[in-house]
Amino acid sequence: MIKKKFDLEDIKKILKKKGLTISKKKHSKLFTLNQEYKSFYLTLAVSIFVILFFFSLPSFIDFQKNTILASKEIENKSKSNLEKVLKGQPLDNSTQVDEGLNIKNLLEDVFKFDQLPTDTVRLTASTIEQLFKDTNYNLDEVRKTKLVKPITLSLLPEEMKMIESSTRKKNLFIKIILPLVLEENNRIKLDRIKLFSILNKNKNTDAEKKWLNLKFKQYGVLNKDLSTLKVRMDEIPVSLAIAQAAKETGWGTSRFALEGNALYGQWTWSGEGIKPAGADSDATHKVMKFKILKSSVRAYQRNLNTHSSYKNFRLARAELRDNKMKLDSLILANYLDKYAETGKNYVKILKQIIKQNSLTEFDDAKLLPTSKKLKSLI
Repeated sequence: MIKKKFDLEDIKKILKKKGLTISKKKHSKLFTLNQEYKSFYLTLAVSIFVILFFFSLPSFIDFQKNTILASKEIENKSKSNLEKVLKGQPLDNSTQVDEGLNIKNLLEDVFKFDQLPTDTVRLTASTIEQLFKDTNYNLDEVRKTKLVKPITLSLLPEEMKMIESSTRKKNLFIKIILPLVLEENNRIKLDRIKLFSILNKNKNTDAEKKWLNLKFKQYGVLNKDLSTLKVRMDEIPVSLAIAQAAKETGWGTSRFALEGNALYGQWTWSGEGIKPAGADSDATHKVMKFKILKSSVRAYQRNLNTHSSYKNFRLARAELRDNKMKLDSLILANYLDKYAETGKNYVKILKQIIKQNSLTEFDDAKLLPTSKKLKSLI
């Protein structure tokens, strides 16, 4: 069978006989306009994007420099500071945080103890030791359980200087001082908890504002600077506080400790004090005198937490805090070279006292609670 070829004209003729026609479809005018607008809008959008990109590029570069790169710089600096602290190296204390000191109300709460009536009786060493025995308060037990009986004494026994056994003398001294240091640290812990609770609120009550103003005064903070208050309102490691008390009083045997409850040899140029026996005739300073031992411990902590000589100590402590590390007395002792005229040698002796007497074992000790508030700290 021969296949017949049809061209377009033949097909048209056949379809025409059937009543059908073939014609070329024409685009409407509206469709043509839409196509033209589409091209225009696309060109406009691309142009705007290009303009905005080059306009925003400098700002983005600045943001990268000031934010991303700056954060890396801060991170690197923080890491560098921590390394210095761990090595006991000097820190850059040029920061504006923890600057200046208002001494007007600095020790107001300390000397309030002196205004309170007291019928304190100086107990003998043997009476105190029997009291500790009856209450099962001994250092071996404390080292195991990390719990300390809340027995606070107001005065050291007169016989401290007559106890021949150094072990007996040291143990008695530590057992007397330990609860006092823990009590003051607990007070600061509770204050820090309250401080951070206040800082996390959008709006504070009048009572909270009043409390903050009181703390600004107690820590001598200028211009109500919260960053400075956070740095200053912090604990002193127990082992360090005991070591300094031992060094300054000869384990509780010094005249200043027995006559003036002065555990830390703080000087004063005004008010009541005890004049050092070897001081020059024209010397105007005295060793600060206290009514009870508790006052001396609080004054000591306030001294380390506010005086400009110990700014590096506080910066190092804050660095350990920021890095979620323990407040290590052997590290922080490096920054107390200005506490005594002997400087670095004083630091060396403090570390020896801490190590030889295993005082760091008391750093985690907790004072058995005498109130519901203190229970939260155990």
